[in-house]
Amino acid sequence: MANDELFGKRDHEDDYFRKQDRELIERMRKAAADNEARKLTGIQDPDLLRDLSALGFSADTISLLPLVPILQVAWADADVSPEERKMIVDIARIRGIAEGSAADQQLAAWLTHRPAPSVFSGAGRLVAAMLAAGSSATQNLSADDLVKYCESIAAASGGILGLAKVSAGERAAIEQVQKALKSR
Repeated sequence: MANDELFGKRDHEDDYFRKQDRELIERMRKAAADNEARKLTGIQDPDLLRDLSALGFSADTISLLPLVPILQVAWADADVSPEERKMIVDIARIRGIAEGSAADQQLAAWLTHRPAPSVFSGAGRLVAAMLAAGSSATQNLSADDLVKYCESIAAASGGILGLAKVSAGERAAIEQVQKALKSR
């Protein structure tokens, strides 16, 4: 009986230390991910880094973040037209998002299924912070450039006979993007 109690206590101790090890490894992984996100985005604010993680961005998909405002405008009219899709993919390639990469796969998913509203609202603040920090992910990109991309996307498939190319929904989305990018 004494041996059974001793082994039972040892099992509990082993479980306890395994749990402690898992928690330590997870904290180390999170710290490494935060450090990588800091390097890639230039963002130092821990709250913004938490938001970045909460939105599901990783080191492999951070390059996609500056394109989220463009996606927001593309989805303003309930779906993404083939013309808008092509323009967005072309912009992604110009911005260095390689075909088949994790960022490209996420982009394809977002072009097929509208991202949650929290992705659009959260991404605006994060992109503004990246632009302000001079992030390598936003190299050669300004808030004005993003707004011009948004306007191009809005005009890509709209209108009849060249009139009213930008819908009211797209115009409202562009205004939201401008406001978010100018907020920092």
